[in-house]
Amino acid sequence: MLDAKTSAMPGPWRTDYTPYLRGIMDELTNYETEEIIFVKPAQVGGTEALQNMVGYIVQQDPAPSMIVYPTDKLAESISQNRLIPMLLASPTLKKRYKEYESQKLELQFDGMYLTLAGSNSPSSLASKAIRFLFLDEVDKYPGATKKEADPIKLARERTKTFSNRKIFMTSTPTVRDGHIWRAKEDADIEKHYFVPCPHCGEYIELKWSQVRFPDGEDLSYADRAEFAAYACQECGCVITDQDKPEMLRRGEWRVVQKNTKYVRKVCFWMNTLYSPFVRFSEAAKEFLTSKDNPEAFQNFVNSWLAEPWEDTRLKTSAELVLERQTEVPQLIVPDWAKIITAGVDVQENCLYWTIRAWGNYLTSQNIAHGQALSFQQLATLMNLEYKREDGTPLVVSLALVDSGDQTDMVYDFCADNSDWAYPCKGSSNPMMSHYKLSRVNRPDSKAYGLNLVLIDTGKYKDMIAARMKKDNGSGSWMVYQGCDMEYAQQVTAEHKINVKSGGKARQAWVPKTSHADNHYLDAEVYAMTAADLLGVRTMHLVEIDQNGQQEAHPAQYTPEESWIGEHEGWI
Repeated sequence: MLDAKTSAMPGPWRTDYTPYLRGIMDELTNYETEEIIFVKPAQVGGTEALQNMVGYIVQQDPAPSMIVYPTDKLAESISQNRLIPMLLASPTLKKRYKEYESQKLELQFDGMYLTLAGSNSPSSLASKAIRFLFLDEVDKYPGATKKEADPIKLARERTKTFSNRKIFMTSTPTVRDGHIWRAKEDADIEKHYFVPCPHCGEYIELKWSQVRFPDGEDLSYADRAEFAAYACQECGCVITDQDKPEMLRRGEWRVVQKNTKYVRKVCFWMNTLYSPFVRFSEAAKEFLTSKDNPEAFQNFVNSWLAEPWEDTRLKTSAELVLERQTEVPQLIVPDWAKIITAGVDVQENCLYWTIRAWGNYLTSQNIAHGQALSFQQLATLMNLEYKREDGTPLVVSLALVDSGDQTDMVYDFCADNSDWAYPCKGSSNPMMSHYKLSRVNRPDSKAYGLNLVLIDTGKYKDMIAARMKKDNGSGSWMVYQGCDMEYAQQVTAEHKINVKSGGKARQAWVPKTSHADNHYLDAEVYAMTAADLLGVRTMHLVEIDQNGQQEAHPAQYTPEESWIGEHEGWI
């Protein structure tokens, strides 16, 4: 029973209104399935589906259960305003509900109890054995800390004693590294909801790319959105909101990806176009009004399309890197290059290095990269001659070496090679400038007084991503012919997304997936900073001729000059 206080459609539950939820709820009774994952947008009935599953357990299969919400306060609110009213409004559930033995966060029933917990309270997640575990809005859960594992792992531990356990996880996605999207990618099988086109009868998946609305410049966003409709990808016919209810009733979940023969984890994914409560025009209006605001558009991508957010203006991929290959092979410097710089990312077991050639207008190309097993080997690589196509030799003018790891060894190395190597460090906060020169202030270090370069890594990652999108040529960021996939994956291992900190949202570069290697990306940032230190941005302004003199620009004749000479006394 849906309560009038919390539902737009109070009264007995009718799955016919949201038929796509039937397959998700029925999966709870599939004895082979251990985990159900529902990647959802807003306004599709996901919360009601969870409550229906709880009702089924209370009435048909009593067993210790737990629902985990993002916070304790939210758990209390949902218990008081949604769960308890549902129990009291449903006669069969009310008979089994022990109202006077229950508390807000622990409801007692015949043969079972239901615990409600907040993911921000580790103690409440680790106290009871449970068979049915429900995890709601998991992308809003906090991460792991030094003292505790992440809340999802803590809650899962409670189900170990039950061989017939069931775990239901649902959330609107946020980023690719979020809990729900990782669960989706790890699922054994993924299902999408397909509906029949009312015109051609072909079963199609509703996709945002098929929503059409006029482009008229003389129309407001609201007017354009009002004419929105869906174009069938099979026949091209127009599908309207009036067609949707019948399409949903005849729809079915279909497997779009299967990763294993033995299915234990099942993932369901859908976007808000399927919602009977949302018109196509509402989705179009939300898109039009948010597309120019990154923070608002992230909400559209997450809450309406049920997709993880990436700032597409700075989106990069390994394939894009491989498209930037030139005809110049590895270890050869292009003829247009004037200097070469290097960047080194220091890790515990090796040193990731990259060498990049630079020309006018920040035109650049990677000529070599790799891993050195020692600082001695790194020094050898940095002191080699790298020849242009015409045979002219060049050496690394400046290398920046990351001092965040093995700091003392880096300082000593840079002190011994101070003519071409500086230590550097990424700034933990955005800076006014791209980089800032400081000094090593350790009196006991041989590098005392040496330049230390502080880098706003985010600004340089913006530059790399933007120039990576340029076609090969002037101003482009390029790689040598035959560039390897590992390098391409590492330099595109991060994406720029909105990150909330202290209640405020800001854009920051973060790994696309957990534990993604990004060492070559960091090395490229340091190589670009080194080029900046050498004045690469103004290199095109100082064209030097063969004699070492600045080119003279020919005098230009202007008729105004002769007029002034002939009419000096005109004033």
